[in-house]
Amino acid sequence: MLPIYYCPICFPIPHYNGLRIVGTVQDYCMSFPPNRQFPEVDPTLFEQSAKSMQVLMKEASLVLNRLAQSKDFASKVMYAAQQSNMNEVNKLIKSTGIKSKVKTSFNPDGIHLNLSSSIGGAECCQLTVSLRWL
Repeated sequence: MLPIYYCPICFPIPHYNGLRIVGTVQDYCMSFPPNRQFPEVDPTLFEQSAKSMQVLMKEASLVLNRLAQSKDFASKVMYAAQQSNMNEVNKLIKSTGIKSKVKTSFNPDGIHLNLSSSIGGAECCQLTVSLRWL
């Protein structure tokens, strides 16, 4: 038999017994390594990321509410995007009252808003909103 190297899975070794191909997990099963020791978890950054995401979601709601409730505002955003006027699109999006960093992109089918937040200089979370207009 060829040497078998450690791989933490069990799998059958099919073989032909003269009548049919047989093979079950019991035919061959590798052993698992001893339990690994993991460091203690520190959920501090995870909690801060979740709180930052809540803020991003509220700010995304501001933009969505404005787009949903004002046909005039939605038309201005679409017109500026159609003219490839990125500065005007960003100005309109920021006029909704959002404070977070937002990257805006658009194509003939719709608009994509990527809101992001940082904790201690490192980006912790992102929220992408994609809306179709065609």
